[in-house]
This record gives sequence, C-alpha cells and structure tokens, in this order.
Amino acid sequence: MPWNSRSGPRHRQLRQRSYDREVVVVAVILVVASLASVFTAYVLLIYSATVDSRRPFSDQQRISHTHSAIPPSPISSDRPLVFEPSVNYLAYLPHSGFHNQRIALENALVLARMLNRTLLLPPVRLGVALAYAPFDDLYDMAAHATKVGLKHCASASPTRSTRTLECEDYESYTHIPWGWLVDLPALQSSQPLLPGWNFTDAWLHSALNLSASDIFRLKDSSRNQHAFQDFVPPHPLRPSPPRKFSEPLHLAALARRPERLLMLGSLFGSSRLHLRVQANRDLRRHVREKMVLTNPHLARVTDAIRAALGGTYLALHLRIGDHYFEANAPATVRRAWWRLLQLGLGFSDDEIASLEEESFPEELEEPLDAPVFAPDLPALRSPHPPLPPFPSNTSTAAGFTCRGLLHRAPNLKRLNAPLYIATDADSPRLNPLLWRFLRTFPCTFFLEDFTEQTRPL
Repeated sequence: MPWNSRSGPRHRQLRQRSYDREVVVVAVILVVASLASVFTAYVLLIYSATVDSRRPFSDQQRISHTHSAIPPSPISSDRPLVFEPSVNYLAYLPHSGFHNQRIALENALVLARMLNRTLLLPPVRLGVALAYAPFDDLYDMAAHATKVGLKHCASASPTRSTRTLECEDYESYTHIPWGWLVDLPALQSSQPLLPGWNFTDAWLHSALNLSASDIFRLKDSSRNQHAFQDFVPPHPLRPSPPRKFSEPLHLAALARRPERLLMLGSLFGSSRLHLRVQANRDLRRHVREKMVLTNPHLARVTDAIRAALGGTYLALHLRIGDHYFEANAPATVRRAWWRLLQLGLGFSDDEIASLEEESFPEELEEPLDAPVFAPDLPALRSPHPPLPPFPSNTSTAAGFTCRGLLHRAPNLKRLNAPLYIATDADSPRLNPLLWRFLRTFPCTFFLEDFTEQTRPL
C-alpha cells in the first residue's frame, strides 16, 4: 500500500489532445442543469436534510483538531493568508471532465467533514481536460496547467503553426471558481473551504507555511485504487465481495495522521466512499443536494431549452467521443437505445427486437440477443422514487419543429416524444453511430439545435 511521501523528479506535463470544443463543455453543464429539473424531464442516465452536528465517525471517537472558518477568496487572489497553525487541511487532485470533477468534489467535501479538515478547494477546469494519471504525474500536470504570466497569449496569432510553445494550449481550457456554479456559501456553512491552491508546493509553503514534513501524500497508481470506508468488515481475513476499488482504507487510519495536510490523488467515483454509518450517509446526501447548479445564466438558458422541448421530454447522456468510450461506442449506442425504449417508454423486449430487425436490417447480419444489463448496485442502494408512466401525448413547443417524420402507427406514436441527447460526439446529426436514434425518434435534439436559446452564453 503506497503510503510513501512524494519524492523523485517530476515528469513533464502529459498532454491530452482532443477534438472536443469548449462548447461541448458548456453543453455538459447545460445538460446537468436541465436534467436537474426532474419534475419535468424523464431522465435515463446510461453509462455514464439536515446533517447531524456530531462528528460522523464509525468508531464513535471524536477528532480533537480545531477548525477555523476561512472566508472564501478569489482563485486569482494574491492577498496574503493568515497562517492558522491549528488548522488541518485536506487536498486532492481533480481530473477529467466537469462531471468527474463534480463527483470528486462531492467526495472531498464529505471526507473533509468526516476528518475535520479544511478543504483546499481547486477551481473547475473547463475545456480540454486533464486525463487521469498516477499521483506524481497528475500533480505535475495540474501544477503546469496555469495561465499565470501568459496574458500575452490572448492576443497572439490564432494560427497554431505561428504560436509559441507556451501559448499553444492557452485557449484550450479555462478555470472558473466553483462558486460561479453552485451555492458555495451553503456548503461553507458546515465545511470550511480554502480556495486558491494552484497545485504547487511553493503555494503550500507561502500561503499555509507548510513544510514537507507537514504533508502526507496518499499516492495512487491507478484511478480505482483507493476507496474509503467507515466500518470494519465483520470477517477482515475473509475475502470480501469484489468491488470497483482495489484498496479499501478505513477512515480512522486517515484520522490518526498527524500531518497538517493530507493530500489524496483521484477522488472521482460515486462508489469511492463506502459508508454504512447513517450520519455519514446523511452527510453525503446533504452535500449532493447542495451541489445542484445555481448559476442564474445557465438556469435561464436551460429553462428556455426545456420550454422549447415542450416541458416533458426524454433525455439521454451518451459519451462515445473519446478513449475507451469511442472504442466501445457501437455496443454502447445499442445498449442505450434498447434501455431507452425499455425503461423510458415501456416497450417489451420482443417489441424492441422486432423494431430493431425492421428498422436496421443493414446492421444485423443475424438477429442479436437482447442486451444483458447488470444490476446497478449504487442505484439499488439508493433507489430513485418510481416515476409515473411517460405521457403518450408529449410534443415540442409551437414553432419548434421535429426534424424527422412523425410515426403514424398507433403502437409507435410513443416514439414521437421529444428526445434530448447530451453527447460528446462531433457533429452528432452526421455521426453514423447516432442514426439509430435519429431514425427511431423523429424529435431528437442536440445542443447544436438550440442556437437561439444558448445565444446569451
């Protein structure tokens, strides 16, 4: 188990290049906000309370660290911080797209509260993402991902061939504070936060007066290495049922660390925190509720999109544009299409199989079996309240017409429901992988169809 402190030379930044444009990032944010309106949208996410004031710990022991609430400061602030030698901190390394960063922050907020530490709050990175890498590499990548001293790049030539190396990726990403997206004061009322960390040891020393001996780094070598649990298995020597993460760590082990800063690697993963103590589960639910997007500009845009879709619509999150997801895109699309018909509209397996055979004979050299869907264990642990049947008479708003021909057969009229697909696919209407949806659902829409509604952005 790699409990070693950080050492060794830093590697050069690992550059991830992607064809994703920043508008795709905005699309992701818009989709999250629109899907949050569950009272008007039926959502199928495919692949992709008052908290007890007591310290929520499984061993019922209290941690004696002292907290001092630190007021928020702008990410770019250069004003000196007052050293708080009695305050202990928690930090982590964010990576990947917006949704992954949001989930990682949720986990970090829960851990910081349970460990009684002030959380060093990183900014949100939008645009070309930092891919996951082992701890040392990801730390270097985050530290080098800065625009400090590069203001001249904003007026540099837009032609990549004439740009200097330092300006090459200047416009490929941006950082914004979390407070621009979520209700940060509501989170800060119960969890001290400190924005401003730029992922460098120099900042930790100058801003917090932390030396190397004050920092404990829990390094990961794979994204699914460390999980955190608040219980001791009843039979610790007996093999546990297989889980996604390879090394479960008891929270009490982290709570006993004397270092002022506990630095973790990746915290992405909705099941990374394995909690059984009810107070801890309540805390996690409280944090997730407070992570709803509250930006008024995005809210107005999503309200306009929802109105154009008629108020009641199907929604699908489909990631097929990069890395693992691109390689598995054909199977992912078929499974998502099948699941949408099955769960969203109530078609039987036989009806879906007949529709598939009639609509896409060129894709099927021979009839395929229905996809097998493994149980969604996180959803079973926290079940969503059952939704009523999807209405059979939904339609878009007047003046916002469907692109395809509506189905006239009585048994297929359900397919005329508006469908919003959030995807990272480039030019989705021209992407052959998405033709399955376009040919089945004549009222399929993508973010690019809402230029008027997104104009304020």
